[in-house]
Amino acid sequence: MASLSPPPKPISEDSNPPPKSINYSLDRCAQISDVPLLSCLEAIERLKTIRKNQEGMQQVLAMYSSIFGGIVTEPAAMVIPMDDHMVHVGHGVFDTATIADGYLYEFDQHLDRFLRSACVAKIIPPFDREGIRKILIQTVSASKCRKGSLRYWLSAGTGNFHLSPSGCQPALYAIVLKDQSPSHQKGVKVITSLVPIKPPLFASIKSVNYLPNVLSKMEAEENGGLAAIWLDNDGFVAEGPHMNVAFVTKQKELLMPRFDKILSGCTVTRVLALAEELVRDGMLRGIRLGNVSVDEGKRADEMMLFSSSLLVRPVLHWDNQIIGDGKEGPVAMALLNLMQEDMKSGPPSVRVPVPY
Repeated sequence: MASLSPPPKPISEDSNPPPKSINYSLDRCAQISDVPLLSCLEAIERLKTIRKNQEGMQQVLAMYSSIFGGIVTEPAAMVIPMDDHMVHVGHGVFDTATIADGYLYEFDQHLDRFLRSACVAKIIPPFDREGIRKILIQTVSASKCRKGSLRYWLSAGTGNFHLSPSGCQPALYAIVLKDQSPSHQKGVKVITSLVPIKPPLFASIKSVNYLPNVLSKMEAEENGGLAAIWLDNDGFVAEGPHMNVAFVTKQKELLMPRFDKILSGCTVTRVLALAEELVRDGMLRGIRLGNVSVDEGKRADEMMLFSSSLLVRPVLHWDNQIIGDGKEGPVAMALLNLMQEDMKSGPPSVRVPVPY
């Protein structure tokens, strides 16, 4: 049995100084001391100008809000009230579905997980499942987007700035984002995260409380990586900040962590089904969910990440360790091809047409 590597020491205030990019200049504070009182129209015009001039801003094509009960395509109108409990206490859940060639990929699977997350968060949706489904499809239709993503939220709602949502009306929001994913699927580097992993109850749902995920992602970027890999409290491999992880062992097994302490990804669940074809073809000898030590993971022939945005992304380096031969592995690339083909011509259970 492989020995376990000890869990990394969590980050502390001393080990995590403020980001260098933040400007604490007092001169800058002095320059904005005269704050104008704006009318509603002036505020909207400023929002329009900001969104027009801000380079690199991800293009949002449409938004639905149950607060105003409709869909808008003007980015300046895509706002959420400050007294929404999702904003000021993080009481909300979300999910995302990919738009591919005018179809919503694994839409119903993501929607079911979305509603399970809301149940755990004790948020009662303002509409039933079919009503939410129709609203989300209409939002994509209004956006005219054929390649991108649909992201949607359920919030405890607006009404006050208290901790308790008592008296608030739950809200549904949705946006359609234009695709900005890279055209390549080159291998990447990951590191072992020093950010403490979320407890299983919170790790297993998609809540808007993503501060640990954000810090983990920033940690990876600061070290030249795409993602930081969390370990569970026993030192076993868990997941990335917004992706699942898997390995191809020396015995040609596809091995990935169990889902009892982490998010059960819709993409990785579909991968597990599609990977059976590789078992039949002899590329894999089997598929297994279980504990994965860091040592076992780093000795694997292949390592890969799964998410709705990445699909399948090979990992070539973990910390200072080269994975396999340091090249994109055949299993990862075969799984990517299977996923891409599934998005183009998969069964109706994973492809929902959008009526544009």
